[in-house]
Amino acid sequence: MKKYLNTLFITTQKAYLHKEGETVVVSVDKEVRLQVPIHTLWGIVCFGQVSMSPFLMGFCAENNVAVSFLTEYGRFLASVQGEISGNVLLRREQYRQADDMKCSSEITKSILMGKISNCRTVLQRSLRDHEDKVNAEEITKASSRLAFSIDHVQGADSSKTGSLDVLRGIEGESANNYFGVFDHLIVAQKDDFKFKDRSRRPPLDEVNCLLSFLYTLLTHDVRSALETVGLDSCVGFLHRDRPGRPGLALDIMEEFRPFLTDRLALSLINREQVRKNGFKKMESGAVFMNDETRKEVLVAYQKRKQEEIEHPYLKETVQVGLLPYIQALLLARHLRGDIDGYPVFIWK
Repeated sequence: MKKYLNTLFITTQKAYLHKEGETVVVSVDKEVRLQVPIHTLWGIVCFGQVSMSPFLMGFCAENNVAVSFLTEYGRFLASVQGEISGNVLLRREQYRQADDMKCSSEITKSILMGKISNCRTVLQRSLRDHEDKVNAEEITKASSRLAFSIDHVQGADSSKTGSLDVLRGIEGESANNYFGVFDHLIVAQKDDFKFKDRSRRPPLDEVNCLLSFLYTLLTHDVRSALETVGLDSCVGFLHRDRPGRPGLALDIMEEFRPFLTDRLALSLINREQVRKNGFKKMESGAVFMNDETRKEVLVAYQKRKQEEIEHPYLKETVQVGLLPYIQALLLARHLRGDIDGYPVFIWK
């Protein structure tokens, strides 16, 4: 299972990847820069002007190595995947439950419980770690409102018509409360990193740029994990079908955003591992990070995935990078009827 921890990120422009034996070879101007055995990889993510031989694409597909192509600034373009593994009966059950609004609402409730609980933990840990540097009163109020949202999710009646819309409303309100105090969680470089509200396409400040980039990396990992266990990453429960959108990957991402990406973004800023001069603002107002900062973030993301944590449901120590795969397995078990309910990941 350790192969699921390793993702190869290619950021050098005009790099070319090809197959040589059982390895992936990365060349720049016909000079070999890296050679990696295929069995050590979970995925390959290519940024910008990076090309790959058709033989390597097929080789990756055969070995369940996910390949994603992004723009130089991290916007997702396309992915390459092989035959979806797993029992077709699992995917048929996924489709049936996605079409059943009550089943979808029940799974959505679990997902939102995890997301909101983990958002609240981010706030509580900030109070614990930086009590003398943050606006404790505002963060405490936001934490209390998130606790109320958790109760609201638990009490939602999945059998009622429109229950998904009710849950989406709770999610939106909790997101506003969480991001409403996110700027208070930044305790270093306050003049350079300011967060007003969430902006996505494009990100309009350095903090949003960092978050969006990390969310893209997380999407790749979650999507790959779902497809590895045989689930269809495009058919979600909270995020409904839309052409080109990985709905289920976006669903499962929700429980990991606060724990993995939001927390990492705050650490990179507060520990001054990223600086304002590592970002540039375009004429359109969009903010992007430069190559050096992007590489710093990628290294930090990979290191974060190597850390260990006790899984709240399995009660076993696992590496963070394996969490998307474990949750995908647990969701598959629930859909098959092996376990009652989806045991969402809740960070403690």
